[in-house]
Amino acid sequence: MHRRLSLLRHLSTSSSSPTFVSGTGSFLISDSPNSTLLFRRSFSSFSSPTHPHPSSPRRHIPPTAPSNDLSPLLKEDAIATLSSLWISSFRDPSSTITSLSDHLIRPELWILSYQKVYADETGSYLPKSSILRPALEDLLALRNAVLDGRFRWGARLDFFIRSPRDKADLTSLSKRKIRALLTNSQPTAFQDRIVQEVLLFLLEPIFESRFSQKSYAFRPGRTAHTVVRTIRRSFAGYLWYMKGDLSTILDGVKPGLVIGALIRDVRDRKIIDLIKSALVTPVITSNPAADEAKKKKKKRKYQKKRILAEDEPKPDPYWLQTFFGFAPEEASKYPDWGHCGILSPLLANIYLDELDKWMEGKIKEFYKPSKSDVIWTGQDGDREQGNTSWPEFVPTSGPDKTRKMDYIRFGGHILVGLRGPRADAAELRKQLIQFCDHRFQLKLDNESLPIEHITKGIMFLDHVLCRRVVYPTLRYTATGGKIISEKGVGTLLSVTASLKQCIKQFRKLEFLKGDRDPDPQPCFRMFHATQAHTNAQMNKFLSTMVEWYRYADNRKKVVNFCSYIIRGSLAKLYAAKYKLRSRAKVYKIGARNLQRPLKDKKGQSPEYNELMRMGLLDSIEGLQYTRMSLVPEADYTPFQNGWRPEHEKVLLELIMLEDRRTLEEQRKCIREEGLITPQDYVSMLVWNYKKNAVAAPPLGGIDAQKAKEELLGLACDTENKEVNDEESGHLLQAAQL
Repeated sequence: MHRRLSLLRHLSTSSSSPTFVSGTGSFLISDSPNSTLLFRRSFSSFSSPTHPHPSSPRRHIPPTAPSNDLSPLLKEDAIATLSSLWISSFRDPSSTITSLSDHLIRPELWILSYQKVYADETGSYLPKSSILRPALEDLLALRNAVLDGRFRWGARLDFFIRSPRDKADLTSLSKRKIRALLTNSQPTAFQDRIVQEVLLFLLEPIFESRFSQKSYAFRPGRTAHTVVRTIRRSFAGYLWYMKGDLSTILDGVKPGLVIGALIRDVRDRKIIDLIKSALVTPVITSNPAADEAKKKKKKRKYQKKRILAEDEPKPDPYWLQTFFGFAPEEASKYPDWGHCGILSPLLANIYLDELDKWMEGKIKEFYKPSKSDVIWTGQDGDREQGNTSWPEFVPTSGPDKTRKMDYIRFGGHILVGLRGPRADAAELRKQLIQFCDHRFQLKLDNESLPIEHITKGIMFLDHVLCRRVVYPTLRYTATGGKIISEKGVGTLLSVTASLKQCIKQFRKLEFLKGDRDPDPQPCFRMFHATQAHTNAQMNKFLSTMVEWYRYADNRKKVVNFCSYIIRGSLAKLYAAKYKLRSRAKVYKIGARNLQRPLKDKKGQSPEYNELMRMGLLDSIEGLQYTRMSLVPEADYTPFQNGWRPEHEKVLLELIMLEDRRTLEEQRKCIREEGLITPQDYVSMLVWNYKKNAVAAPPLGGIDAQKAKEELLGLACDTENKEVNDEESGHLLQAAQL
């Protein structure tokens, strides 16, 4: 323990003293246990306030000089550190954070961030034991630069640590290449992404415990499916809906507004300055008009297949690129502010959290239950009786209507459901426009916040919300035990996938043409792929579409339509590839699911089974969901009120179990009920066996109180038996005399 403390104290020294972290020299260590450690250090870096160039010469220290052992740094557990941060944040979510920069000095967080960015960069995971000494030294130098304020976002030439894929020698670049490097847009630097990951590790647990339960985008454990299930459960009785598009905020906001929202909960100057510099530092972007002109000047040449390097990640497969094209409008825009990178979605939620809290207050103000309501009975409307998906007992009109409102935000899009007169919805829209203008400096109007009735159908996340009127038969027992049956009027919320939007996305991806009678088009991007590979790619795409429309009422219909388009597209592709003239001939040879091998233009190919037996041909997988009966039904699993993700449930349960009041309440309940805990039963069993060498009676078959009395009564029986034995011994001695 003393060794670790001394090492951390040694690593946190200033750059003026000749220590390990102040310079940018590198250690070189091999994997063999008999290898020698070579310590390199640049004495010129001690006098320079900036980090030297990675390719600058470094002088060797004589082998007799002492070397620092960095193995304790790799033994620290970053997961345990982050877990404690999550637990402490959820235990006291209302506290103001003032000492968050103390976690920046912890090297295990930087190592974990390096591993994550390395995996994103190269496509392979790097264990801690495989991190080379030079990379570890440069990583700690980056940490010290962040702590000392020497780190600059968007660096192009001066790096503290470079990407493992970056093999270029910056000292040998010409002036033209350096000018192009400084003026053209470049991907985010490797060291910038490491710092972004560290900041995300520290800020995410703090604000996840503070965020409203009404926001769902850019948060762990919450997806678009969560929004659809919440709408199905909680928006059933609403008549008026108001949609709002605040996505212009995701394009960029003033840094002062973001910092003002951030500083309400985090008062750490170093963290605030680091994020502020990321927002303020300009991002170098190239001129798009000039890029288009260069593309036009270039002649189109034959493009050869590019061979990927060993450390280069593979691009997304075709089926995944196709599915990304189906992203709904609410999820298509991703915030990217300045040099914040992956921090931008978190900062967007921090910025818009004030809107969520304001809407939660409006929900409580608007709620007014009616006396005849049997669904919403709580004072705040949070408690519900029965299934709100079938609110047939709630009056749909008249003075006894329950006034209630709910709200959901997914990224920059909001959806407000309101039960009451339209005038209340118009008044809420007016207040919302004033709030956005005052807090976010965002100009909204009535067109950007339309109010629509449920009968017209509300589009949200490519699902249509509509109402179906039902007339259930209500049976109840009247006075005297007479059963009365009456016809009631109620509403049922229907959540269906938009077939029109599905056709629009297919047309954008050039899979079909036409609106009224969609005609599939051949998928020429898979022209040079084999039949087995093409079918496998499309099956993955169809499986993903089945999962995407999992909670839609018309899941079978929309998935069957997608299967028809994909199957027709592949049939036209195979007809053009194998010269079969028509789709009918393709289906005749390859079957309905295109599983059989198709003929080649030169004639019949060898026997398919023989090639399969020899291992010269891949097995062809038939297309899935070619019939509607093969498509699974919609998932109507009940969605509980007050739902939370699994990781939040575990955190809250752990905090509750660690609380002493919980243990005292459990013990009090056990005493009042006359029960016995398993721990007490085992302890009494062991004590009784050690004292009297008698096994305790089994707990099964008798109640706990009887078992407790028997366990406590064994000692008394033993003592009485010993007294009786002594008396009988005295009587025997007297008889003998």
